[in-house]
Amino acid sequence: MIARLKGTILESGPLLVVIDAGGVGYEVHIPVSTAEKLPGIGETCSLFIHSVYREDNATLYGFATREDRDFFRLLVERVSGIGPKIGIGILSRMSPELLRGAIAAADVALLSKCPGIGKKTAERLVIELKDKVLPTISAGATGATIGESATGTTPGAYQDAVASLITLGYKPADADKLVRKASQRLSAEATVEELLRAALS
Repeated sequence: MIARLKGTILESGPLLVVIDAGGVGYEVHIPVSTAEKLPGIGETCSLFIHSVYREDNATLYGFATREDRDFFRLLVERVSGIGPKIGIGILSRMSPELLRGAIAAADVALLSKCPGIGKKTAERLVIELKDKVLPTISAGATGATIGESATGTTPGAYQDAVASLITLGYKPADADKLVRKASQRLSAEATVEELLRAALS
């Protein structure tokens, strides 16, 4: 089983990258959050891999960090109704930080905004994963991506700031991205208001 893949990027898109490793081109499905962190074509990258093997094919899913990959595994292995395709879609719409916060807070309304997720599946997400995400949140593990430090902002403030932007009409993915960037510029004690001001500046 492939657990990590390092090589040269041959092709790159928002949900797919082709990596040349040892003369073999590996097609790897990735979430948008990982695609944003990849270097350009012809450069070297390293991804943590989740492999899915079936009788007729093998599919690779790649992630910028081990934490992102492990969170993806929780989604597809613990929650009924969420397969790899929906899992990638969820992580493309919302960052692991926001998802962990939403699950910990049992925010079914926010989780339901993910593609392929209805209210019942969102409720299952909370039931199945709440006990798994709370320890990582309390420990301050926010799953930072390549070249990026953990946000450090408290999950509650982060989630409330994202929810406020969504209320203002921003798409969840855009709101999440704006707040994530803002949180990296501010201190860990940043309030919701400070996060919003930085996100909208």
